[in-house]
Amino acid sequence: MENRAPNRLPFHRTPALPVLLVQLVVLLLAAVVLWQWRGMVSGYSGLCGGLIAWLPNVYFAHKAFRFSGARAAQNIVRSFYAGEAGKLILTAVLFALTFAGVKPLEAPAVFGVFLLTLMVSWFAPLLMRTRLSRP
Repeated sequence: MENRAPNRLPFHRTPALPVLLVQLVVLLLAAVVLWQWRGMVSGYSGLCGGLIAWLPNVYFAHKAFRFSGARAAQNIVRSFYAGEAGKLILTAVLFALTFAGVKPLEAPAVFGVFLLTLMVSWFAPLLMRTRLSRP
Protein backbone atom coordinates (compact mmCIF):
# COMPACT_ATOMS: atom_id res chain seq x y z
CA MET A 1 0.00 0.00 0.00
CA GLU A 2 1.42 3.36 -0.97
CA ASN A 3 1.84 6.21 1.45
CA ARG A 4 -0.26 9.08 0.14
CA ALA A 5 0.14 12.69 1.09
CA PRO A 6 -2.89 14.06 2.97
CA ASN A 7 -5.39 16.04 0.97
CA ARG A 8 -4.78 19.75 1.45
CA LEU A 9 -7.77 22.01 1.20
CA PRO A 10 -7.18 25.49 -0.30
CA PHE A 11 -8.04 28.31 2.10
CA HIS A 12 -10.76 29.77 -0.11
CA ARG A 13 -12.64 26.44 0.12
CA THR A 14 -12.60 26.09 3.90
CA PRO A 15 -15.99 25.79 5.57
CA ALA A 16 -15.08 28.69 7.88
CA LEU A 17 -14.69 31.26 5.09
CA PRO A 18 -18.30 32.55 5.19
CA VAL A 19 -18.03 33.08 8.94
CA LEU A 20 -14.71 34.89 8.57
CA LEU A 21 -16.14 37.18 5.91
CA VAL A 22 -19.17 38.03 8.02
CA GLN A 23 -16.90 38.69 11.01
CA LEU A 24 -14.82 41.06 8.89
CA VAL A 25 -17.92 42.94 7.73
CA VAL A 26 -19.27 43.17 11.28
CA LEU A 27 -16.01 44.50 12.73
CA LEU A 28 -15.63 47.07 9.95
CA LEU A 29 -19.25 48.24 10.33
CA ALA A 30 -18.91 48.46 14.11
CA ALA A 31 -15.70 50.49 13.78
CA VAL A 32 -17.34 52.89 11.32
CA VAL A 33 -20.40 53.28 13.57
CA LEU A 34 -18.18 53.97 16.59
CA TRP A 35 -16.10 56.43 14.58
CA GLN A 36 -19.23 58.33 13.49
CA TRP A 37 -20.97 58.14 16.85
CA ARG A 38 -18.17 58.51 19.43
CA GLY A 39 -15.20 59.88 17.48
CA MET A 40 -11.96 58.78 15.90
CA VAL A 41 -10.36 57.27 19.04
CA SER A 42 -13.39 55.08 19.62
CA GLY A 43 -13.45 54.07 15.97
CA TYR A 44 -9.86 52.87 15.79
CA SER A 45 -10.15 51.32 19.24
CA GLY A 46 -13.11 49.30 17.99
CA LEU A 47 -11.18 48.38 14.86
CA CYS A 48 -8.30 47.12 17.01
CA GLY A 49 -10.71 45.05 19.13
CA GLY A 50 -12.32 43.53 16.07
CA LEU A 51 -8.97 42.69 14.53
CA ILE A 52 -7.88 41.10 17.82
CA ALA A 53 -10.81 38.71 17.44
CA TRP A 54 -10.65 38.25 13.66
CA LEU A 55 -6.94 37.67 12.98
CA PRO A 56 -6.62 34.71 15.39
CA ASN A 57 -9.77 33.22 13.85
CA VAL A 58 -8.19 33.48 10.40
CA TYR A 59 -5.09 31.76 11.76
CA PHE A 60 -7.22 29.02 13.34
CA ALA A 61 -9.19 28.47 10.14
CA HIS A 62 -5.97 28.24 8.14
CA LYS A 63 -4.45 25.69 10.54
CA ALA A 64 -7.55 23.67 11.36
CA PHE A 65 -9.06 23.25 7.92
CA ARG A 66 -5.89 22.47 5.97
CA PHE A 67 -6.59 18.77 5.63
CA SER A 68 -9.58 16.82 4.39
CA GLY A 69 -10.47 13.19 3.97
CA ALA A 70 -10.64 10.18 6.24
CA ARG A 71 -6.97 9.30 5.72
CA ALA A 72 -5.92 12.63 7.21
CA ALA A 73 -7.77 12.16 10.52
CA GLN A 74 -4.64 12.35 12.67
CA ASN A 75 -3.40 15.42 10.81
CA ILE A 76 -6.80 17.06 11.24
CA VAL A 77 -6.81 16.51 15.00
CA ARG A 78 -3.21 17.73 15.32
CA SER A 79 -3.93 20.83 13.26
CA PHE A 80 -7.03 21.64 15.34
CA TYR A 81 -5.00 21.55 18.55
CA ALA A 82 -2.18 23.57 17.02
CA GLY A 83 -4.66 26.08 15.58
CA GLU A 84 -6.43 26.55 18.90
CA ALA A 85 -3.18 26.95 20.83
CA GLY A 86 -1.91 29.46 18.27
CA LYS A 87 -5.21 31.32 18.36
CA LEU A 88 -5.06 31.75 22.15
CA ILE A 89 -1.43 32.88 22.07
CA LEU A 90 -2.07 35.27 19.18
CA THR A 91 -5.09 36.76 20.96
CA ALA A 92 -3.06 37.39 24.12
CA VAL A 93 -0.18 38.92 22.16
CA LEU A 94 -2.51 41.18 20.17
CA PHE A 95 -4.24 42.39 23.35
CA ALA A 96 -0.86 43.10 24.95
CA LEU A 97 0.42 44.95 21.90
CA THR A 98 -2.78 46.97 21.60
CA PHE A 99 -2.87 48.09 25.22
CA ALA A 100 0.87 48.75 25.34
CA GLY A 101 1.29 50.44 21.98
CA VAL A 102 -1.92 52.21 20.99
CA LYS A 103 -2.44 55.49 22.81
CA PRO A 104 -5.04 56.95 23.34
CA LEU A 105 -7.30 53.92 23.51
CA GLU A 106 -10.88 53.38 24.65
CA ALA A 107 -11.06 50.00 26.37
CA PRO A 108 -14.88 49.67 26.19
CA ALA A 109 -14.73 50.05 22.41
CA VAL A 110 -11.94 47.46 22.16
CA PHE A 111 -13.77 44.88 24.24
CA GLY A 112 -17.18 45.70 22.76
CA VAL A 113 -16.19 45.13 19.15
CA PHE A 114 -14.05 42.16 20.20
CA LEU A 115 -17.10 40.49 21.74
CA LEU A 116 -19.36 41.52 18.86
CA THR A 117 -16.97 39.94 16.37
CA LEU A 118 -16.79 36.74 18.42
CA MET A 119 -20.59 36.60 18.63
CA VAL A 120 -20.76 36.13 14.87
CA SER A 121 -19.44 32.60 15.36
CA TRP A 122 -22.46 31.83 17.56
CA PHE A 123 -24.58 32.19 14.45
CA ALA A 124 -22.18 30.21 12.26
CA PRO A 125 -24.65 27.36 11.60
CA LEU A 126 -26.95 29.88 9.93
CA LEU A 127 -24.11 31.02 7.65
CA MET A 128 -22.99 27.58 6.52
CA ARG A 129 -24.18 26.28 3.16
CA THR A 130 -24.33 22.63 4.10
CA ARG A 131 -26.74 21.57 6.77
CA LEU A 132 -25.99 18.71 9.08
CA SER A 133 -28.65 16.05 8.86
CA ARG A 134 -29.82 14.06 11.81
CA PRO A 135 -29.51 10.28 11.62
